[in-house]
Order: sequence, then C-alpha cells, then structure tokens
Amino acid sequence: MFNWEGVSEFVAVAEAESFTKASQRLGISTAQVSRQISALETRLASKLFHRTTRKVSVTEVGRIYYQHCRQVLDGLEEAERAITNLQTTPRGLLKITAPFTYGEKTIAPLINDFAVLYPELEIKLILSNQRIDLIDEGYDLAIRLGELEDSSMMAKKLSTRTQYVCASPAYLSTYGIPHTLSELEKHNCLLGTMDYWRFQENGKTRNVRVSGSLSCNNGHALVDAAIKGIGIVQLPDFYVARFLEDKQLVALLEHNRQPEEGIWALYPQNRHLSPKVRMLLDYLGNALK
Repeated sequence: MFNWEGVSEFVAVAEAESFTKASQRLGISTAQVSRQISALETRLASKLFHRTTRKVSVTEVGRIYYQHCRQVLDGLEEAERAITNLQTTPRGLLKITAPFTYGEKTIAPLINDFAVLYPELEIKLILSNQRIDLIDEGYDLAIRLGELEDSSMMAKKLSTRTQYVCASPAYLSTYGIPHTLSELEKHNCLLGTMDYWRFQENGKTRNVRVSGSLSCNNGHALVDAAIKGIGIVQLPDFYVARFLEDKQLVALLEHNRQPEEGIWALYPQNRHLSPKVRMLLDYLGNALK
C-alpha cells in the first residue's frame, strides 16, 4: 500500500517555494509541514529541497518526484471534480474585480443578472483601477482592458474596445481640426492618468506625448470637459460612443486610430476551472459578443 504521508506537503512547498506559504495553503502549521517533508526525505533516502534562510528550491531528484506527484494529485482532483460537477448549480463565494467605469457600466449589471440566475452564489465584486494580485487576495476572476501585462494568468477574450480621439464642434470651430499627429501639440489635450496618447502609424503603435490645461483620472469628467469645448480627449468607446452618435463630439485622426483592443477575463492558471467560474466566463462571453 502506497504511503501518502508528506506528498501533499511536498507538492505545496515545491509550488510555493516556501514552507510558510505552503502551510497557509494547506491550513496547517509550518512545523507540521517541515516534519512531513523531513519524514518523506528519510523514507525516500533523498534530499528534495535546497534550503537557505531566504529561499527554498527543489533539487533535481525533487523535480522528478514533483512531476510524478503532481500527475497523481491531478488525477485525484479530477476524480473528486467529476463527482462535484454532477451538481451543476454554482454555489459558494465568487470574488471578482473589474475596472471602475467599465465595471460599473457593463460588468456589474451582467454579474447581477448572473446572481439572479444562481441565487446560491455569494458574489463579491470589487471595482478598482488598481492591479490586484488575484492569487494573494483570493480572486476568482479579473476583468482587464487593453494590452495584458500579466503572463502568469490565463486569459479569455470577452469583447473589444476602440479608442477615439474627439472634440466638440464648438472647440473645432474655434481652434481648427488636427489632421496629423504632429498638430496635436498646438491643441489643448485633456489628460487622464498618462501624459501620452496611443496611435497607429505606418502599421506600428506610436505614443504621442500631449499636454493641456486639464487633467483628471475620471473618464466621465474628461468627456464632460470635451463636450463643453475645453479641449480634445482620447477615450474608449464606452465613454464617448453615444456622444459621437448624437454629434456632441466629433471623431478626429481616424486614419491613425489604433486597432480594437481586447477586453479580457483573467484567472489564475489552473488546468481545471470550478463550475461557478467556468459558467460565469461562458455567461460573460456570450453577453459581450
């Protein structure tokens, strides 16, 4: 009969590269993790980790053992999941984060619709423009806009957004229409959190530094300023689309507009998604097509 003692602790330490983090993950004491690893090394007559005061790393023997143990544990998890998935109703805590404005306008209503469909869920939705660490803070899902920076996460493309440069007819009648990127330096450009705008030129992305008399970290405030003729703004379609349609704003420099950017759902790398996360991903994907 195979002795399972220490295997879960070994895999947890190998993946966390820390006895303390492994103990937190397993819900047991660091001392207990250490005892189990020591007993496992004694049983195998092999050293599985290099230990220093600052770092824990897997030995060559440990790497081989980890690969086999991970496959076995994945098989056990899959067996349990096969039983759990017989219950198709999502339940339990679902923790989600999304950018503030897009989350407020688009994601929150969809999450509320999802909650109506599955009342056994407990949903925690945090709207924030800060980059939240999903693993450290226990999030199941994050909505991100534009280019992705975090390659350690899995990503599913839900939709797209388009960046528009625009101004009011009143502003343009007074100050003229910019036809090239270089002409922007002559205009009052309303700034958000960055002092440059992104364009497409000769098939490549070009960042153009701009300046103006007003800056604000809120897109709605910038739209309002543009409509009132204060200056030119660059914002995503979900801020400006209806104002372009009713001609309160005019789109500019269309030949330099960047291609559509992705709107993504990010989640921690895991070969198997829980039913609640998988069903939410499918729901958001279908709703945002």
